[in-house]
Amino acid sequence: MIRKPIPVKEAVQHVINSCTEVNSEMVKIDNAYGRILKEPIVAKHDVPPFNRSAFDGYAIRAEDSEGASENSSISFQVIGEIGAGHVGERALEEKEAYRIMTGAILPPHADAIVMLEETEKTENGFTLSRSFAVDENISFQGEDAKEGEILIESGSLIHPGTVALLATFGYAKVKVAKLPVVSIISTGTELLDVEDELEPGKIRNSNGPMLKAQLDRMRIPYHSFGMMEDDLDACTELVEKALSQSDIVITTGGVSVGDYDYLPEIYKRIGAKVLFDKVMMRPGSVTTVAVLGDKLLFGLSGNPSACFTGFELFTRPALLTMMGCTSPYVPRMKATLGEDFTKANPFTRFVRAIWEMRSDGLFVVPAGFNKSNAVSSIGRGNCIIVLPSGSERYKVGEEVDVLLLGQELGVATWDL
Repeated sequence: MIRKPIPVKEAVQHVINSCTEVNSEMVKIDNAYGRILKEPIVAKHDVPPFNRSAFDGYAIRAEDSEGASENSSISFQVIGEIGAGHVGERALEEKEAYRIMTGAILPPHADAIVMLEETEKTENGFTLSRSFAVDENISFQGEDAKEGEILIESGSLIHPGTVALLATFGYAKVKVAKLPVVSIISTGTELLDVEDELEPGKIRNSNGPMLKAQLDRMRIPYHSFGMMEDDLDACTELVEKALSQSDIVITTGGVSVGDYDYLPEIYKRIGAKVLFDKVMMRPGSVTTVAVLGDKLLFGLSGNPSACFTGFELFTRPALLTMMGCTSPYVPRMKATLGEDFTKANPFTRFVRAIWEMRSDGLFVVPAGFNKSNAVSSIGRGNCIIVLPSGSERYKVGEEVDVLLLGQELGVATWDL
């Protein structure tokens, strides 16, 4: 079977174009973290809702401080104290002040806040040695958010800061996208369970647990169908069962061109349309994606590094797109290469790597052994270096693109 490889960007677009959005549901704010908004967050009132003190200090009338200097201080009498959540008992009169706490509402007639460190305490109050301007050290009503203002757009991921906004404006429940359900199937007669002792010719199944963890990181529910031996009829039946219970099916292994790589035949049997079966990338060139109705099937490589990379490049943005996320792609940055990478890159190469901030800037280095069957570099890496197709012999000090792993927020476009 001859496969025609397509560029990574084209493959990503095929996947995104084939995604069907899931429905929405209402969830409590306590369960909202990690979900995708299906409605904008709108300010239901001004924030702050009133003019308030920006510091601990004293509330005064600015006009009473006119003329104050080092040589001619002005005395104020403290008539009360206003803590956060409390109000002054009466309006200020000439040369009067309230002791006030950060965030407390200004009393009537007050139009400036004096910080504690700018005062000299007296028996009945304090003295000032400089004048204060009207509105000095005041946090104004609506300066953070105005009633009716759209603060977060629909399609955004809810992170802890978003939860703070929801609470601020009384969103006890919020409309979010339902979570797609994923099924995971690991194929290969050579696979052992994590608890099994090694046998000649066998390896433990690392892809299954790894994919579960990648889905856990996204808070996506899944069914695990365990491991399947290389039997075409049995594998086909299992894929059909998985499809009936999920929106996406991820299989690992069985996507190359060996005698026991059954996935192309399984897709043919169940009537799935293959979007692509080879990508111009290393590792994971044999990554295959198919669509059946409104469901996607991801045939990821059995090699751990290729499987990991395939999930981050294709499956992750597909899941987010299905939920209506407007920024579904892995975030990226530029970094300086910290060691030579001399391999040629006929296809776009994705190198598991480690980024770190040094005194002279942001650097990235490969995380170790980087063949497609590598596991150690996945465990050590916190990012992926992207080296374009047709490039070769990258040297220390050159700038490279880096995909950031484990980030809450993504980006809206794929342009690598």
